[in-house]
Amino acid sequence: MTAQTDDAHMTGLAARPPRGRRTALIASAAVVVAGVAVVGALGLGGGGDEGPGAPPRSGSLVAVARTTLTERTQVDGELGYGTELPLPVKADGTVTRLPQQGATVGRGEELLRVDDRPVVLLYGTLPMYRSLGLRAEETEDEAGDRSAGQDDAGEPDQGGRGSGGEQPTGEAGSAGARPAPREMRGMDVMQFETNLAALGYTGFTVDETFTAGTADAVRRWQRSLGVEETGTVGVGDVIYSAGRVRIGRAGVRPGAAVGENALTYTDTARKVVVDASAADAAWAVRGASVTVRLPTGASVPGTVAAIGGQASPAEGGGGDGGGEGGAGQPATVPVTVTLRDQKALGRLESGPVTVEYVGREVKDVLAVPVSALVALAEGGHGLETGDGRFVAVRTGLFADGKVEVSGPAVREGMKVRIPE
Repeated sequence: MTAQTDDAHMTGLAARPPRGRRTALIASAAVVVAGVAVVGALGLGGGGDEGPGAPPRSGSLVAVARTTLTERTQVDGELGYGTELPLPVKADGTVTRLPQQGATVGRGEELLRVDDRPVVLLYGTLPMYRSLGLRAEETEDEAGDRSAGQDDAGEPDQGGRGSGGEQPTGEAGSAGARPAPREMRGMDVMQFETNLAALGYTGFTVDETFTAGTADAVRRWQRSLGVEETGTVGVGDVIYSAGRVRIGRAGVRPGAAVGENALTYTDTARKVVVDASAADAAWAVRGASVTVRLPTGASVPGTVAAIGGQASPAEGGGGDGGGEGGAGQPATVPVTVTLRDQKALGRLESGPVTVEYVGREVKDVLAVPVSALVALAEGGHGLETGDGRFVAVRTGLFADGKVEVSGPAVREGMKVRIPE
């Protein structure tokens, strides 16, 4: 090999990089080219709508639409009949019959039997606090009260009694004669007479006075119950409630002494109770509409009826309510949701449900499917137009798979791409 040939050969070797270094240079060039392509696609330095568009890419096109977006939040709830409360049983004696759990009892029907005597349900808000009937005789203490000008209800005597405790004239006031029956008065009398009339027993005026006509109607009512016809209603003979009741658990068994915890009850209408986070219960406003999703998959409308006034720690929670999970879970408040359409619940009486409520709502805004959003290299979000350009947008409410968008380059009807 000549010296010239050797020089040429050595020059070629010096001009060609080693094989490994040549591969690295090729890869670096490919990265640079790809980076430039991405920058061009994202419209960096392009100024929004201005500048040439990139070649169109694959993906479906949708129009920017003007609409209303509603944010809906779901919380867990429990379907049932509400908290069981004790019936205020005031009868004394031995329980001889109890109703079946889950049975419903209405006005005039038997709740339980004590000493084989029925305790009957009536409707009203004033509890039974005294026996009702005609008072035919006076005790010495009562006579003293009347001589001081007081009647049996603690009110001034209107019976025409003279000074010094003289008896009224007439047969009832003659020496040795039995005093005329005294009529009881009060709102509890009117409440009882209202029920008696509703059960079909008449012959008296529904007012605040228990008269002889009322006593006659009571005797007819007692005859239908199969009890002694005294014309007097004992304090333990009836229990008042706002309406029909559903029997809960019994606290005693037949043969045991009766007490105020002998029997519990609930309302007859099914409802939902939600243990809502005390820190996020702004949605729980009395009268607010919600949607209740049942385990069957059906949905029924509901209304917030009551919000508990006292927060309590979640089950297993700690005292400060500031942590998440385990000890220190956030405090909750009970929210009761009533369901007007009870038939829509079918036979379902209890079980877990989902309560859906409206959190936020925006009207008359521009929106696109969430999948149309793209992350811009310079930060924030953008939309890809049909001709391949990218425009920056501001995002608002996310709801129902859509997102509120705004910006100087966004207009209603504009076509944007949903990337594949």
